[in-house]
Amino acid sequence: MNHVQRLLSGTVAAIALGTALSAHATNEVPTMESVQHLQDYQVVEFRRYVTSDGELAHFVKYFDAYFPEAFEQLGAMVFGQFAERGHPNRFTWLRGFHDINARPIVNAAFYYGPLWKEHRVKVNAILPDSDNVMLLRPLHADQGVSVLPAVDPVTEQRGAQGVVVAQIFAVKKGSEEAFAKQAEAAFDAYRVEGVHPAGVLVSLDVPNNFPQLPIRSDGPFLVWLGVVRDNAMLDKQLMPRLAAAERSLAASGLLRGTPERVVMDPTPRSRLRWLPDANAESAP
Repeated sequence: MNHVQRLLSGTVAAIALGTALSAHATNEVPTMESVQHLQDYQVVEFRRYVTSDGELAHFVKYFDAYFPEAFEQLGAMVFGQFAERGHPNRFTWLRGFHDINARPIVNAAFYYGPLWKEHRVKVNAILPDSDNVMLLRPLHADQGVSVLPAVDPVTEQRGAQGVVVAQIFAVKKGSEEAFAKQAEAAFDAYRVEGVHPAGVLVSLDVPNNFPQLPIRSDGPFLVWLGVVRDNAMLDKQLMPRLAAAERSLAASGLLRGTPERVVMDPTPRSRLRWLPDANAESAP
């Protein structure tokens, strides 16, 4: 084999190897090992914003671009961010803190820091309402919101996939423990293929230790979170089970009103999304 033939042979082999590696990388699923240090968030804010008409897509781009890593660097966690179906101006996101004492420290560092100072004017201009916030904790220590690996821009070029569902139950004060037992039994029916539970949360009844950011005082609430593979699985498998559980739990006499069901589409960079292997490993 002469020099030219060897060169051509090596080039073909390199191209073949590169193609194989590229195909492998494209199919690679992020693993949970990368987020083992990002666990144990015992305080959760369930934040539901209203954007100005026609500005939801812009707000999503601002949020995805600027904010998740900023909170992570400060010791908090943006579990996921979503657009609510049926509400063209509603953006919802979940933020976690390790404990209640971390909340004012992290929030002060962020909201008085350089990143928010740079972007707050344009963001606030398209965000007329950010006060609908429930302060929550995991029902049990191991039922906090799942922390999934960040969306990989190389291997997940389509962005976050799947559907996220929240069920919100307004519980009668004094009935929290009794309702939680009934709710947990009802939630067992949701454990089917294509549905991963992502957390069970209840109201954290403590004073607002960062009053610059309002929180709701009309609790208590219990919230179930889940991730669904796709719309077909949502409609055929989960929706009938959600409806049956809502009817059963509403008949318990332990609620203050009709259960609320929130169906959400993850934004392109939402951690909480359909990620088969990772979701299966992290499901509480």
